[in-house]
Amino acid sequence: MEQDEAIPFDTALKVADAAVFAHAARHLKNIEVAVLRGALQGQKYDQIAEACDYAPEYIKHDVGPKLWQLLSSSLGEKVSKTNLTAVLAQWIDQIVQNSGEDEWVQGEVEEQESREAIQNSSCARSAPKVRPKVQNSKLSEPAIGLIALDSEFYVERPPIEARCYEEVMRPGALIRIKAASQMGKTSLMVRILAHAKQHSADFTGADKVHTVALSLQRVDKDIFTNLDRFLRWFCAAVTRKLQLAHQVDEYWSSTFGSKGNCTSYFEDCILPEINGILVLALDQVDEVFLHPKIADDFFPLLRSWYEEAAYGDSGNPLWRNLRLIIVHSTEVYIPLDINKSPFNVGLAIELKEFSAPQVFDLAQRYGLNLSTS
Repeated sequence: MEQDEAIPFDTALKVADAAVFAHAARHLKNIEVAVLRGALQGQKYDQIAEACDYAPEYIKHDVGPKLWQLLSSSLGEKVSKTNLTAVLAQWIDQIVQNSGEDEWVQGEVEEQESREAIQNSSCARSAPKVRPKVQNSKLSEPAIGLIALDSEFYVERPPIEARCYEEVMRPGALIRIKAASQMGKTSLMVRILAHAKQHSADFTGADKVHTVALSLQRVDKDIFTNLDRFLRWFCAAVTRKLQLAHQVDEYWSSTFGSKGNCTSYFEDCILPEINGILVLALDQVDEVFLHPKIADDFFPLLRSWYEEAAYGDSGNPLWRNLRLIIVHSTEVYIPLDINKSPFNVGLAIELKEFSAPQVFDLAQRYGLNLSTS
């Protein structure tokens, strides 16, 4: 196949997906497939974003770069939006030559054979692979998703947990947890919340600790229509989690701005009512990045609360009872004033890949025996 000839998308997708599966043991996500398609069609990031109904910044600064990095690792050579077609064309040529079957390009080979062709191609990397061998099957909890508090499969990353447990005790604390998908962010978050509840007696100046976890991924898309609607939802969601009387509609005033209403609601209707510590965890805040107009106001609002809680600038001591936990997967690519951003204050935690001892520890918990070959 000539490299300047258009590659059928189904063929390109088969090569890319098989390579990613062979390297990372997962398939391409829908959004990654959409970016791959758009790049092969010569579309710009804003065109891809419009077709997928995502913010252009999210596609350009997050999904795109991560996809090229993933393909580079999977294919063993540098892949970018610019050279994607040439790289995949080279791979298709190599696979067809090795297999001797033009039918592969036409999509008539089973998925397993596609993976084997990828692994056997002379383009493939020669790095040793770690292969699991089942030792016993008594432990069968899924290896993805939230790891339950009582699960044997949670592997600690010292000293991260200890640092978070210590930080959440501090008046006005803010903890930022960042990591790629399926790296344990939410599992760590729920352990911080549980630790706070279990050690309520260790908090200064309060007899009770209340914890609230909100996943921004569960918010209806319509809620992100404008800032006022989003902050009304935010106040109502926290109120409901705390099982307090719903007063948002009655309390909201047209005289003050949305951020002022939200701040006053916390000062007057939430913090005084709970009479204790509030640990507020916001998971999947990446969803807010997709709506720059809301992000421009919401994140500075959180920063202002952190400052009022930590430094007491507002003169209201109740803010010292607030602890914030912010969890996200992506880099903060939206332009925020450094003095108004919550992403450069507090305790920053970035979860990395497991070390070799941690990998083997986790494998043993799953009843697997890892060996290199």
